[in-house]
Amino acid sequence: MLNNTANAGELDIRCLAARATAGLVRTLVGFRLREWGLTGIAGDVYQVAGELVANAVEAALYREIRVRFVREVRTVMLAVWDSSDAMPVLRPIVELSLEDIVPDARALEPGHDAGTRGRGLPIVQALAAECGVTRTEPHGKWVWARVAF
Repeated sequence: MLNNTANAGELDIRCLAARATAGLVRTLVGFRLREWGLTGIAGDVYQVAGELVANAVEAALYREIRVRFVREVRTVMLAVWDSSDAMPVLRPIVELSLEDIVPDARALEPGHDAGTRGRGLPIVQALAAECGVTRTEPHGKWVWARVAF
């Protein structure tokens, strides 16, 4: 679960849950990975960070979220807190064939997702050595993932 041990160079920030926050977090995480000499796992960590932050932004739009990024013995741990009590929902993966892919006339309409949402947690599970959710009192949760190096 979450590691309470403070490590040199850890990232622990509070920020507004806005659409641009994922990009900010990926940038800050990238700085830490370079400092730690762990650029080889940057792609996986960027993807995990983007997915976890995007979910927190959706759960707590324009409220505070917290991001923690820590280097551990053989992993880096990224955790994102939001104030929502709603737990993440892992949707089943549906395999598509070429016949399933058809043009969507509404694809560019604001808010239209054509059923493409809900793929982030399976991506996090695939990239992480370990991941989970830890509830916090009186409300909210940390959603976290460890990526091995």
